[in-house]
Amino acid sequence: MSKIRVLLAEDHTVVRQGLRKILESDPEIEIGGEVGDGRSAVESAKRLRPTVVVIDIGLPGLNGIEATNQIMKSTDGVSVLILSMHSDDVYVRQALKAGAKGYLLKDSEDLDLIKAVKSLARGGSYFSPSVSKVLLDGYLSDSGSGAAEDTLSRLTGREREVLQLISEGKTYKEIARILSLSINTVESHRKHVMEKLDLHNTAEIVRFAVRKGIVQ
Repeated sequence: MSKIRVLLAEDHTVVRQGLRKILESDPEIEIGGEVGDGRSAVESAKRLRPTVVVIDIGLPGLNGIEATNQIMKSTDGVSVLILSMHSDDVYVRQALKAGAKGYLLKDSEDLDLIKAVKSLARGGSYFSPSVSKVLLDGYLSDSGSGAAEDTLSRLTGREREVLQLISEGKTYKEIARILSLSINTVESHRKHVMEKLDLHNTAEIVRFAVRKGIVQ
């Protein structure tokens, strides 16, 4: 029987080593790779073709939700488990919309992580109990017209990438290099972000990104 191959994406080395130790304690699981940022997670998922990607929601460069979205679009046969400190409805819904099959809070027990990975590897899903309650409460409270639109959904994927990189203090030139765009295109994306979100300067962009958990 082949092992469940896991790609770990976590920017804190000590946390990543802890996750590895927990997962490798189960004989059915092997770690196929480790990365510390969202873009590396996307590229490694394409190259390594893991069974499950365990990814932190707050990765630098490209956050876990955006990375999940790109992984699901570019890599067949992979399931994504989001790790997060946040159980808020907005985070969970964004993760599900991106294609994640599981959402595990970082204060969960060791065995919960193993259970979650095995469940996803079998084609199932896994949510921390408090997250399941948030989803249920949100579902029950939605009216026939649906819940209020989350502001992030107004942005395109590229605009969300630019938003995160601006919030991390990257210059237009650096963003253009990272995303393989012209500086003019980066400026255009920034303008669209500000218009769609009714933001007026970089400080407001950063505050919005922090409030939404896009950057720490």
